Amino acid sequence: MSFKSLLAFIGLSVAAVQAASVKRNGAVTCPDGTKATNAACCAFFPLVKDLQENVFGNVCGEDVHESLRLTFHDAIAFSKSLQAQGLPSGGGADGSMLIFPDVEPNFHANLGISDSVEFLTPVLQRHPTITAGDLIQFAGAVAITNCPGAPRLEFLAGRPNATAPAPDGLIPEPQDPLDSIFARMADGGGFSPEDVVALLASHTIARADHVDATLDAAPFDSTPFTFDTQIFLEVLLKGIGVPGTPNNTGEALSPLPLTQGVDVGEIRLQSDFALARDARTACTWQGFVNEQEKMSSAFKAVMARLAIIGNERSKLIDCSEAVPEPVPASGKPATFPATKTQADIEQACASPFPSLSSDAGATETLIPHCPDGETTCVPLTGSS
Repeated sequence: MSFKSLLAFIGLSVAAVQAASVKRNGAVTCPDGTKATNAACCAFFPLVKDLQENVFGNVCGEDVHESLRLTFHDAIAFSKSLQAQGLPSGGGADGSMLIFPDVEPNFHANLGISDSVEFLTPVLQRHPTITAGDLIQFAGAVAITNCPGAPRLEFLAGRPNATAPAPDGLIPEPQDPLDSIFARMADGGGFSPEDVVALLASHTIARADHVDATLDAAPFDSTPFTFDTQIFLEVLLKGIGVPGTPNNTGEALSPLPLTQGVDVGEIRLQSDFALARDARTACTWQGFVNEQEKMSSAFKAVMARLAIIGNERSKLIDCSEAVPEPVPASGKPATFPATKTQADIEQACASPFPSLSSDAGATETLIPHCPDGETTCVPLTGSS
């Protein structure tokens, strides 16, 4: 589809949502028979089916991580300070990543984001009444419902589409000093240091391809297919090595670097390492260890704010009912990976550390590459 054609149906989508918003109260029956509280929500029920069948496959896999990452990178690309100066400031959660796919995805901080842009663009074309900004945030909300333990995120519909790409330099990077990250997050969305930590609960299902370009989907914790608190525990463990090549920008030593075949060891971001040990955030970080409900609730609350950056909440329509119920948490408590104990913790918060057991095993934990334990993962969309 040409860029001009893409803009044409995007214009249609905005008009459709605005027209549907007339019925703000009372139940409506959607064309497929689904009951909705607002006609504007009807388009999102078939979208769930499309996303699950053709993108995520009802699995907490790589496309889920990529989609969730896109929600952040699209939304945080906004600057109140630049806006006040009358300079290009980005539109926040406006779908600019999809509308201008040859601009923002090429920024260094967005390396790899083209994967999610490529698999969501055909979805956008199949659902012309849905805006690009709505698709990105809704896809992220649907994506994580496949991950055991994830919260059911709020979803508000009716974001206008971007009219220009965001400028470069608005996405924090793992090598940035914490002062810079905190300033950027405050300017972009009014987020506090504690909010930043809550947002990083997303790293429990995150993997990286571009911190070390020699690695394919290096996980951030030992349970990358489960939305649990292991990320907050394992980032506090003493680092002993790296899973791939050394001296990569933005990478810190990992406690679980063992790589064997396609099973890649745990990679640690410099920013995560710093946040877990900085006096401003250490207790918030430690406070999520083995606190599943606390972590999930904090993540849900901060994502609700992230998802509407650049938009007025009062002008959006609550379509959270279209987001599926997530897969329940397993109930398994946080545990030290095999061979690790309390003695390996680099504690920076004075509060007592939770008492945890260690997984059985005399050798370092080997993290599976695929959700089903297979050696070859075949995503439905063909992304990496």
